[in-house]
Amino acid sequence: MISRVLIANRGEIAVRIARGCAAYGVASIAVYADADADALHVRVADEAYALPGTTAAETYLSIEAIIAAARRANADAVHPGYGFLSENADFAQAVIDAGMVWIGPRPETIRALGDKVTARRLAAQVGAPLVQGTPGPVADGAEALAFAEEHGLPIAIKAAFGGGGRGLKVAWRLDEVVDQFASAEREAVAAFGRGECFIEQYVPHPRHVEAQVIGDANGKVVVVGTRDCSLQRRNQKVVEEAPAPFLTDEQRTSIESAAKRICEAADYVSAGTVEFLVGRNGTVSFLEVNTRLQVEHPITELTSGVDLVRQQLRVADGLPLEIDQTPAAHGHAIEFRINAEDAGRGFLPSPGRITRFDAPGGEGVRLDSGVVAGSTVSGLYDSLLAKLVVWGRDRAEAVRKAAQALREFEIEGVPTLLDFDRRIVTDPAFTAETAADFQVHTRWIETECAWLDQLHQPVSDPVPAEPLTRTWVEVDGRRVTLGLPQRLLGSLSAPAADRAMAAEATGASAEPSAGAVLAPISGTLVAWKAEDGAAVAAGDVVAVMEAMKMETQVAAPCDGVLHHEVSVDGALITGGARIAVVD
Repeated sequence: MISRVLIANRGEIAVRIARGCAAYGVASIAVYADADADALHVRVADEAYALPGTTAAETYLSIEAIIAAARRANADAVHPGYGFLSENADFAQAVIDAGMVWIGPRPETIRALGDKVTARRLAAQVGAPLVQGTPGPVADGAEALAFAEEHGLPIAIKAAFGGGGRGLKVAWRLDEVVDQFASAEREAVAAFGRGECFIEQYVPHPRHVEAQVIGDANGKVVVVGTRDCSLQRRNQKVVEEAPAPFLTDEQRTSIESAAKRICEAADYVSAGTVEFLVGRNGTVSFLEVNTRLQVEHPITELTSGVDLVRQQLRVADGLPLEIDQTPAAHGHAIEFRINAEDAGRGFLPSPGRITRFDAPGGEGVRLDSGVVAGSTVSGLYDSLLAKLVVWGRDRAEAVRKAAQALREFEIEGVPTLLDFDRRIVTDPAFTAETAADFQVHTRWIETECAWLDQLHQPVSDPVPAEPLTRTWVEVDGRRVTLGLPQRLLGSLSAPAADRAMAAEATGASAEPSAGAVLAPISGTLVAWKAEDGAAVAAGDVVAVMEAMKMETQVAAPCDGVLHHEVSVDGALITGGARIAVVD
């Protein structure tokens, strides 16, 4: 039986798993990058071990670093959470090879289903409906363009080993296919370490409906329920609900039976999700399988009565599932992802320090959070701060309770999606009581939401991730590594002139000038789209920045000649800093 679980993740999901381990009766072990040294998941876990470094590649995406931490901690099991290495078959195998229990699907299952191309083939074999797509990853943007020319637009460019909307781009015009392909590759590499992409026809105005599954080592696979995740921005979910509303009995049966057949064919073990698109004409088409616990799993837990993390731990212990068939849905639940983003500025990621965090309460209100007041939100990782989950006896009651909980919820210091969520629960497109009136689809935010520009929030000065300087001390004769914030060391030793120069280097003290190209976010510059010395027009995309695993375009402020002032070297750039000038 497992007794010490290392959680190979951060943020709210690491907190959720740590609490699940406590309820199950096993110890939880956190890992952390420098920027997370004082994060909530580190405090909640029974023990915590450092992953020296700052970037995701050095820390939460480093198989070697995590395995080494697990060995130091004498862990006998690893739970990957979601994102990062959760769908990496090599990581799962490395855990097993190190003599530990992998809390998730078998490595061969991850390879078969985590690779979206292989998953499509398996779905076809069991009779799941599919749209047209490439038989495998395409080599480059030219091949993507050829598919679009043959099958028509729009097309979806998808990271073969991605998930959570990252590495997914939709091209609506032929002249943007190549750039969108390159962007999808970059996001996939940054988020998952692999950039292969394949192409599918894109279904306009679809609903995103998924089935939660869980399987045990005895071959039993159970569909726990359905969810609707149609409210998305940039192909990433922001609001989800369970069970999926406004489905016909035929659609619900089709989704649940197809999900079960796919997972049974893959000999699926542990938690996973099978996703589908539901067109406005009623057709259902297979999308992908996520071989991990989903962000939105709490709404299924509240409506099914099934603790999914507990079931994962039981399955890892070789025990059977505690359910034999799909449980009847009890009530309705809605989840709101509280991201550090400014909805009024195109959902720009907004790192910073949280100065106030007053959470709501009451019957039927659950909050899964990775932060508290005083937490620093790094621009290096995902923008998700917390998940507000509200349960009601029916959908209408859940919406009313959500409106009250959102009114009570207050966060200050960074922009969040709270104002967006408050508007959503009053918009008839979402609160509709019939299928005909329910207008939300996966691109509703981009194409039909009329009030986004009213939601702009003032942005406080962003707080970049603070690296640690490591030294060592002896405790009872044992050498122990000690990490100290550079801010503390700098205030003790750095001359004032040096500190002023450091501030100037980040652009913090630079005065905007006519033609200045300013970083719209705190993040890294991943690509220049216009050459140094190129003639540009106002509004032209001249660069691409990345923060919180999301890419943001940088536009020229006026007509003129572009002069680069920052190189593409992975260095953190503070929001508002000058990266170029247009003369």
